[in-house]
Amino acid sequence: MSSSPPSVPPPPSVRLSSLFKLRPAGRRWPFAIRAAFCMGVPVLAGWLAGDVAAGLMATIGAFTTLYGSGRPYLNRAIHLAAVAVSFALAVMLGVWAAEMPLLVVPVVVLIAMAATFLCNALRVGPPGAYMFALGCAAGTGMPISHLSVAQVGLLILAGGAFAWLVHMAGALIRPRGPERAAVVAAAQAVARYAQAVGTPDEDGARHAAALAMHHSWATLVTRQPAKPRPNGALSYLRALNRELHLLFAGVMNASGPGGAGLEDAAAKARQIGAQAAHPADQAERTVPDHIPLGHYGLWDSLRESFRPWSPALLAAARVGVATAIAGTIGALLGLERAYWTMAAAVLILHQGLDWVRSLQRGIERMSGTLVGLILAGIVLMAHPEGLWLVATLMLLQFVIEMTVIRNYALAVVFITAAALTIASGGHPVAHIEHLLWVRGVDTFIGCVTGLAILTLTTPRSLAVRIPQELVKTLVALKNVLGHVASGDATSGPARQARRDLQHRTIVLLEAYDSSVGARSRYRDAAVRAWPAVMAAQRLAYRTLSACWSLEEAGGRAAERAHALFGPDGAKEVGQALLALANAVHQGGRPAPFSQLPEFLATELRNLRDSLVYVGSNGSGRRRR
Repeated sequence: MSSSPPSVPPPPSVRLSSLFKLRPAGRRWPFAIRAAFCMGVPVLAGWLAGDVAAGLMATIGAFTTLYGSGRPYLNRAIHLAAVAVSFALAVMLGVWAAEMPLLVVPVVVLIAMAATFLCNALRVGPPGAYMFALGCAAGTGMPISHLSVAQVGLLILAGGAFAWLVHMAGALIRPRGPERAAVVAAAQAVARYAQAVGTPDEDGARHAAALAMHHSWATLVTRQPAKPRPNGALSYLRALNRELHLLFAGVMNASGPGGAGLEDAAAKARQIGAQAAHPADQAERTVPDHIPLGHYGLWDSLRESFRPWSPALLAAARVGVATAIAGTIGALLGLERAYWTMAAAVLILHQGLDWVRSLQRGIERMSGTLVGLILAGIVLMAHPEGLWLVATLMLLQFVIEMTVIRNYALAVVFITAAALTIASGGHPVAHIEHLLWVRGVDTFIGCVTGLAILTLTTPRSLAVRIPQELVKTLVALKNVLGHVASGDATSGPARQARRDLQHRTIVLLEAYDSSVGARSRYRDAAVRAWPAVMAAQRLAYRTLSACWSLEEAGGRAAERAHALFGPDGAKEVGQALLALANAVHQGGRPAPFSQLPEFLATELRNLRDSLVYVGSNGSGRRRR
């Protein structure tokens, strides 16, 4: 592994040219077809029943199809059911509040905050909390006076139930498809890492491989029943994933780029990926004796997110303030605008993105909306009915899903047209020009409000997050190395410690990414912290690699641990980690280390030398 200090990457910037750039998105058409089908069938059912507005209301529940891709089917079933019920509750509360004007803004603020917190805490993934706010906005703006609140909820549940069935249909054809895909992705990432050793891309490739394997273990362990079958496809995939981790550890211990061993490792990783994708009938294996833990579970995730200054709490608080302000402005300008204005504010803030990416998202949203209003005007003037309305919404949804990853601004064009078509309830719009004007104003107010709140609340969080996460990573390292020194890498506490260290390493890099995307005034300290972040990450992965070496040693683990640490190595490492943590708190760096175990010496000294600018005071001053 390369031991040279990492170079500082260039900070992100907003580029208007990205509005016209198409990014790679992989194989999206099956997902797009499924989403279009789930959007069209409820409208078709409503038309056949003689109530198009009811069918359009049910399409809000059909947004359920946008969630849960990549999850194992049993876990996906529970996840999608929770999403469908959440859509129904959010829109029902919004429809109920719309009858009492004073409750409109408070209810939507609570919905937006709860959705933002839960989606971030539980790592629900895109489209996250925004669809709940958008669904509420579209639902409450529809002509549904003939429907009660309970009927609205039932319609949305019906749309969600249909999306659930379509989303789960793959279980009949390839029941372990998500698990296989996760292992294949991990294998490809390990192969890329083996080929990147000794190059400038090594650190990024190593982190990408670790993330892919962490995700695959979450798919194979965290999102599985507590006691699965003792053998079969899942056990086979767990065994393959364990081989990948041993391979990853071997690459970590390789010296020098381009060696035959690294080429063999890359080839072996690709072979494991092929075995995961196309297993032989006779290739089943029993479950490994020791398997890592994946992501935090439900309660661990919630407990961590409820801590002060957690990203999930911070995002929810920002969304709450921004939606309250945007909703109040919308109400003062005309109550019909309140929901749409708040939905735009949620869009900017719900993912907890940094200032640069949030500004980029705001520009994309506003520019896409302006063009989308023209398309929406054409659709509303044409006023498609019956099967034409079904075809129009299916086509819009298909294009949305095909473009949303490739170019968000382009996708917003079709998102705007689809949202306004649904909100029309299938009825002619009397004043199309007025509707388009107020929707454009609403989007502008909401986006500007979200960016303003993000700007005002950024400095404090940036000043403390990287040092805090660096200290937490050092604590997790100390815990894991205590187990390694005793030759224990497979007990329950040791596996939990390893999972915690992997989690802290990921969160540390997320903290850097968030901070380096701030405005230039606050970005410099994060940029200067980059060498320390990467040095800590290298140290963490070296430690996790040692854990896998102990697993491979089996009954000789204690002997291997003694060879790694020597007689006093555990004590020396513990003192070094404590000194590093204290140095981060004080904004300096410790005295040079004298004696350290050889397998960690380079990483520990690199981390010590990188702490020049890192400190909890956030000042960024050089300290010796």
